[in-house]
Amino acid sequence: MTSLFSPLTFKRGPAMKNRFMLAPLTNLQSHEDGVCSEDEFIWLTKRAEGGFGLTMTCAAHVQAEGKGFPGQLGIFSDDHLPGLTRLAKTIKANDSLAVVQLYHGGMRCPTEVIGMQPLSASDNAKWGARAMTTAEVEGMIEAFIRSAQRAEQAGFDGVELHGAHGYILAQFLSAEINQRDDRFGGSLANRSRPIFEIIEGIRKRCGNDFAVGVRLSPERFGMQLQDVVQVADQLMRNELVEYLDMSMWDVFKMPEEGGMQGKSLLTYFTELDRKGVRLGVAGKLNTPAELQRALDTGVDWVMLGRAAILHHDYPKLCQADSNFLPVSLPASPEHLQAEGLSTTFINYMKTWKGFVKDNDGFIDDDLILNS
Repeated sequence: MTSLFSPLTFKRGPAMKNRFMLAPLTNLQSHEDGVCSEDEFIWLTKRAEGGFGLTMTCAAHVQAEGKGFPGQLGIFSDDHLPGLTRLAKTIKANDSLAVVQLYHGGMRCPTEVIGMQPLSASDNAKWGARAMTTAEVEGMIEAFIRSAQRAEQAGFDGVELHGAHGYILAQFLSAEINQRDDRFGGSLANRSRPIFEIIEGIRKRCGNDFAVGVRLSPERFGMQLQDVVQVADQLMRNELVEYLDMSMWDVFKMPEEGGMQGKSLLTYFTELDRKGVRLGVAGKLNTPAELQRALDTGVDWVMLGRAAILHHDYPKLCQADSNFLPVSLPASPEHLQAEGLSTTFINYMKTWKGFVKDNDGFIDDDLILNS
């Protein structure tokens, strides 16, 4: 039985000191031009100080038109380098791996945020998006690669490609959303081409010790489980990445897709031949017992979101007491502030049903997370 506190090595880059990764969490705290703010810096470095083996940024947009929410961290300009460099240096000084999640929101970028019509793999009336031209797709791929180079220049240990949750790479991957007839549409090989071309470009332009991961989600947003399994299998079988991050919403759930029942959703991925690729999961992991149960399924690491918001030092608390339990929800604004969340982040967390207690003691239960 793998321990939560055993080290984890990768094909490239340094090892993690334990099996705790900080999830890439939207927090709205950076400056509108994408420059890392002091609030974002404090939020992330406090988790590195708290014992996380790997500290990942929120989704950092690789093009200005890929910005998905206000106050989003950017990595599309060299103007972002000073803040990113300071961030990477401080995370690594606390013996935590520093990773940037690379992102483009595609059709999920609000017009009021980007000041233009959102772009996607194909025209999409629901989101008011238009199809990218072939040249624009190629430019988007180049932007991901260039942003990875910028992350390496800033001193990060690696990057993760956000291919989940219905954002641009997932929009191309989806046979429902992607109706293109060029080399980026039609077959699964074509629909997954942006992911593989980005990885190939990063390998060519970044150093041999620079780690690359990919985040995938196997359900929702027009995804077909078998397609995601095939992409995961190709990434692992050919050892194209250092790790695969599966965002499950619930690590222990059963598949929703008809004809795919009979085993857990996670089992579809733990049964793959991983070669030297590490597999991790995120989704409703809160207590040490749940984290250990996830590891016992055969994954290599666990990713914490809500639990990491509630306790910046969750790994240290867990190591000191295996029966440690996170504070009960709703959490008070005072508790969250003490854990390194700014007023902006706390106000955003009030849109998560039942997460934050207001000053009068009521739960903000009329608002829900839009993920």
